[in-house]
Amino acid sequence: MDNLLKSKPAKKAWVVTVDMGYGHQRASYPLSVFSEGEIISANSYKGIPDADRVIWENSRSFYEFISRFKNVPFLGERAFDLYDKFQAIPQFYPKRDLSKGNIQLKEIYSLFEKKNWGKHLIDKLAKKKIPLVTTFFVTAMMAEYFKYPGPIFCVICDTDISRTWVPLKPRESRIHYFAPNKRVVDRLKLYGVSEERIFLTGFPLPLENLGDNLKLLKQDVGKRLINLDPEKVYISQYRKTINTQLGIKNLKMTPTRPLTITFAVGGAGAQRELGATILGSLRQDIEDGKIRFNLVAGVNGDVNHYFKDVIHDLKLSGRSKKNVSIIFHPDKDGYFKEFNKVLRTTDILWTKPSELSFYCALGLPIVIAPPIGSQEIFNQKWLQAIGSGMNQDNPKYTAEWLNDWLNSGWLAEAAMQGFLEAPKYGTFNIEKLVFNHSDEAKKVKMFLQY
Repeated sequence: MDNLLKSKPAKKAWVVTVDMGYGHQRASYPLSVFSEGEIISANSYKGIPDADRVIWENSRSFYEFISRFKNVPFLGERAFDLYDKFQAIPQFYPKRDLSKGNIQLKEIYSLFEKKNWGKHLIDKLAKKKIPLVTTFFVTAMMAEYFKYPGPIFCVICDTDISRTWVPLKPRESRIHYFAPNKRVVDRLKLYGVSEERIFLTGFPLPLENLGDNLKLLKQDVGKRLINLDPEKVYISQYRKTINTQLGIKNLKMTPTRPLTITFAVGGAGAQRELGATILGSLRQDIEDGKIRFNLVAGVNGDVNHYFKDVIHDLKLSGRSKKNVSIIFHPDKDGYFKEFNKVLRTTDILWTKPSELSFYCALGLPIVIAPPIGSQEIFNQKWLQAIGSGMNQDNPKYTAEWLNDWLNSGWLAEAAMQGFLEAPKYGTFNIEKLVFNHSDEAKKVKMFLQY
């Protein structure tokens, strides 16, 4: 295993996340390399007051319910659209002052003031004056409101953000932001955050998929391209560029495995039916050993059982059983480890445009399932803009159009576009900045990699 995974840095920081879906915890997982102890989940840590737990649980339960309810004909769409308006991202143009707080923010700060929501956690962390890094805006605001003594950093998990990510009085705030892309940098400025507190780092990617100097990543992409471009349409035209970017030894011209697709649902289990439809269309190719298919249930037991039933109903057993797998683990750390391992031998990632959009930087072409919510629509646009994601066609006919996409070389091109255009060094950049948060940060900012 590479040296970067063998040893942890001497300096430590609190790493705080929330257990709401996967996005915020997926972003915090790679940061465990410099975490003081285990990563802390603000809504479920040991000793959390009952009053705080209830506030967190109400917001989490409603989000998961509305995400699943969206699939109910007519009523589901209308209910979700109404909910989504409260977290909608305003149009970027014309550029204007968007620093005025909204109703959501006022309610959040009202809970700080009237219920002391989060004070117990911040008082507990304040006993050690070390940097605090969080992947959720509310916990960053809690730290500032209850006067956490150390520096406060907030990692942003989407390609564009709503006004709720920034405090009521942004110009007076001392929260530093780690932006995953340029649009978020510009958006934070419109929301009133001063430029010196904004750092373009990229999204934190798992170290086990990167390796020293991207060694593992380049090897994985080099093995993937031939599966995505069996006719060598893209490879023949851009072989010189590929060799320059990946290294001549890493590009393999003979497949080392069947084409492997990983389909991932969100934490609430939405779109599980889509996975069943895709699997049904690809059934013959899976039976023939031409395709391997991974169904990602995450930590959701219901989705795990649903996928098991689908596999049974499609009679994908016996000889073809090894070509279809379910990725499931009862806890999220275990799930992230298994998922990241599976990605190393994945050729296509099929998912809604969640935080997994940033994983296109791993040289994974994204087949985009329908977005759920305003933020995912922006993620979808970003994937399309950099050329690393394509909207799914009719899933009932996946076997037909997927074959056409492969023969055209489109997916190989999307893989390389993600590798070249999306930031890959987020985890390393964040570590540099967290431990050089004074005047040195200005110097470090000049040498960040993307």
